[in-house]
Amino acid sequence: MLNAQVTIVATPRERFSYARASLESIFQYTQIPFQLIYVDGNSPLQVRQYLEAKAQEKGFSLIRTDYYLSPNRARNLGLAEVNTKYVVFVDNDVIVSPGWLESLIRCAEETGATVVGPLMCHEQPVHEVVHCAGGETHIIRDATGRRRLREKMYKQGHRVSDVRPQVQRTQTELCEFHCMLVRTQIFQQLGVFDESMLNTKEHLDFCMSVAQTGGTVYLEPESLITYVPGPPLEWTDLHYYMLRWSDAWELASLNRLREKWDLAEDGYFQHKYKALGWRRRDTILMPVVRWLTLGIRNQMLEKLWMYGVLAPIEKLLNRYLATRYAKLYLQPTKIPDVASRQKETAISPS
Repeated sequence: MLNAQVTIVATPRERFSYARASLESIFQYTQIPFQLIYVDGNSPLQVRQYLEAKAQEKGFSLIRTDYYLSPNRARNLGLAEVNTKYVVFVDNDVIVSPGWLESLIRCAEETGATVVGPLMCHEQPVHEVVHCAGGETHIIRDATGRRRLREKMYKQGHRVSDVRPQVQRTQTELCEFHCMLVRTQIFQQLGVFDESMLNTKEHLDFCMSVAQTGGTVYLEPESLITYVPGPPLEWTDLHYYMLRWSDAWELASLNRLREKWDLAEDGYFQHKYKALGWRRRDTILMPVVRWLTLGIRNQMLEKLWMYGVLAPIEKLLNRYLATRYAKLYLQPTKIPDVASRQKETAISPS
């Protein structure tokens, strides 16, 4: 790995129970030299022991905290140790495919791209349904002069077999952090990731920041990757999942995005406010509702249990977890030497 020009920084997304399958796929399907920094934010004992054993076996850097991490905080902890030309941020629930990393680097080398994203798929069976094939993220002004966010992902829900023959490498505006290759030099201009973006839309913030510096984002469809969301969740995932998708974290992230980019609090944000907690309802509460209703599909009964009983209780618990975490751990990660570290590595611009 001494000749590696790329570091993979793997971070928790929303659970830990898929971490092993994800990491094994990286070692199985990555043939070129790479460095690996694995950020472990308070995984349960079984996962922790696996990661420690794997780090010793493979010789990669393992950074562990005894508390849960927001995505951008985890990325900053990994970024502080990066000294290669490129860094690839991957979530701990992705499955890669043969040639994935080579294709991303080739695209960056041949285009000079600042950011390169793969053809991203979702759910199982892997590599069959498109999640994101590039997209749009920029600010427009409406007739009244208000600044409004334009966000759109291309080809979501389409079959890979239909999309891949039609999609070519192209410049785009949007890439998600499920997997994102970044030219490390850009952090000399942007600094570290904004940790006020706790759980959502941080990829929009980063991509627009890159564009603001004159950098470019590319889609490389030769790289094929799938993220596998829960459910199922294990019991040891529940605390982190509830915090990760807490109302407080989402509201804080949306407010930060709106204020940072001077955006109108329009229908885009109103829709997000109304949908608060949908992941927790779908992933955690709905299986409980189905059990309580003996699997009988009755919308009225399901709504009664969901919104009349379970959701109010869960919201109180969710608020408690987020408030407690904020008091203990929500202090920005201090990494003042990231830019100087990268300058010392004499990273070339191409």
